Amino acid sequence: MRALEIVSTGSLALVQDLGRPGYAHLGVPPSGALDVAALRLGNRLVGNAEDAAGIETVLGGLTVRAAVSCTAAVTGPPVAVSVDGRETGSHTPIPVRPGQKLTIGRPSSGLRCYLTVSGGIAVPPVLGSRSTDVLSGLGPSPLEAGTRVPLGPVTGVPSGADVIAAAPVPSQLTVPVLLGPRDDWFADPASALNAQWTVTAESNRVGVRLDGPPLRRVSTVSNSELPSEGVLTGAIQVPPNGLPLVFLADHPTTGGYPVVAVVRRESLGALAQARPGTLVRFHASL
Repeated sequence: MRALEIVSTGSLALVQDLGRPGYAHLGVPPSGALDVAALRLGNRLVGNAEDAAGIETVLGGLTVRAAVSCTAAVTGPPVAVSVDGRETGSHTPIPVRPGQKLTIGRPSSGLRCYLTVSGGIAVPPVLGSRSTDVLSGLGPSPLEAGTRVPLGPVTGVPSGADVIAAAPVPSQLTVPVLLGPRDDWFADPASALNAQWTVTAESNRVGVRLDGPPLRRVSTVSNSELPSEGVLTGAIQVPPNGLPLVFLADHPTTGGYPVVAVVRRESLGALAQARPGTLVRFHASL
């Protein structure tokens, strides 16, 4: 049987693909890899379709043992990777023989690395996706030591560069956003969002929580309540304390706090890699 054995997981290891969009009307979040570009790259490097499932790890520490010969790749931030103690590097195809152990170290920057393997992680799909959704509990459970995860059949060959240099994740981010739909609830929202925010330790796959100068509601809505309405991935919701929460892939599908702006999709990966303490500014446009 084509499979990987999970030897150790580090702080958190989840099966993720490109998610299950299109079910918001059922209250199901999109889920999927938070750094989509990293997962797509990893799949190309091992010859998979870009939507194949891989393993998303937080702060490294994942070790797997191969039951069959396969090709693996580790993407995301730069990180040490070894096979049976021999350094191989990240962002490159890695041949792994049966019985060999692949280990991902702790990245010096960023949060989430992605392990892709030829054939993809072939756990049973739920609503068309193999992703773990930590909010609703859909999909496979978080991986545990001793678990064997099946691999699909190999269908392609590695493509792209043999080695792709990965840039360290910066400690300061400037994130482009589109104002609305509730920016009129706040005093000078563009300037307020351009303040310096700090990513907090309470951030997770549901959203990035920020600390900084609270956004101030205008007087006409300061005591108003908003009926629950649909929210998108990247929505910046502002609860009564004025401190923004940027929704990521496992976000709820509705919310009762105003959304001041929405992060452009291409910037979500950088936010997903932001460690606690990372400084963030939002650059707003109409």
